Amino acid sequence: MPEIDSRSVIHPDAEIAEDVVIGPFCIVGADVTLGKGCVLKSHVNIDGFTEIGDDCTFWPFCSVGTQSQDLKFKGGRPGVKIGSGTTLREYATVNAATFDGDFTIVGDRCHIMAYCHVAHDCILGDEVIMANAATLAGHVIVEDQAIIGGLTGVHQFVTVGKLSITGGCSKVVQDIPPFMTADGNPLQVRGINKIGLERHGVPKDQIRALLDGYRLLYRKKLGAKEMVAVSQDTLPRTPEIEHLEKFVKNSQRGITR
Repeated sequence: MPEIDSRSVIHPDAEIAEDVVIGPFCIVGADVTLGKGCVLKSHVNIDGFTEIGDDCTFWPFCSVGTQSQDLKFKGGRPGVKIGSGTTLREYATVNAATFDGDFTIVGDRCHIMAYCHVAHDCILGDEVIMANAATLAGHVIVEDQAIIGGLTGVHQFVTVGKLSITGGCSKVVQDIPPFMTADGNPLQVRGINKIGLERHGVPKDQIRALLDGYRLLYRKKLGAKEMVAVSQDTLPRTPEIEHLEKFVKNSQRGITR
């Protein structure tokens, strides 16, 4: 049986795994699914059409699955899906998608710190870190293992690339290419995320190749198509280089320079 504090309000139709722990003053709605090992510390609100994976932890006053703040919302069953091993700290919010049948998605092992906001229709990959009070507007995509600094605002429809890191208090209005370090307002890419790449076990020769890719984009200031063409002719075919090329080529908002 789940361990549920008597001071919490849990809808009888909610699907709650047997080993879930729910502390005092939590509210769980009728269409919520909580996977194995989840912990709701206290004062947690999980509502709407929300699916939570295993071993997630929710700290006091965070809110998940509430209605989209998008004025285009017209009803239906939009929702939220959160993977396994993810943590939401105090006062973090994850809103449901806007349109019927769509989902805001947060992946596995993400760490969403206090006062962060994940708006409607965002898609976060695995192992994403959002530092305190980072804010994502609607339809933002954050790829795996990206880090977004505290008090950073990300414009709607922006994509933040894999294993990139964005400094605190930044204003993000264009895509951040994968494996890069970006900072400032206006935001600028400063170099590759060498420390992050090393920590994730990327070999030195592949890091050197990414440094060459960075030089094509930011030192030689090549446009997206030209950079991809030169890269394909001159750089080794590593997974990181191929991902960088694909990202730059497919960017809809343009990349941060």
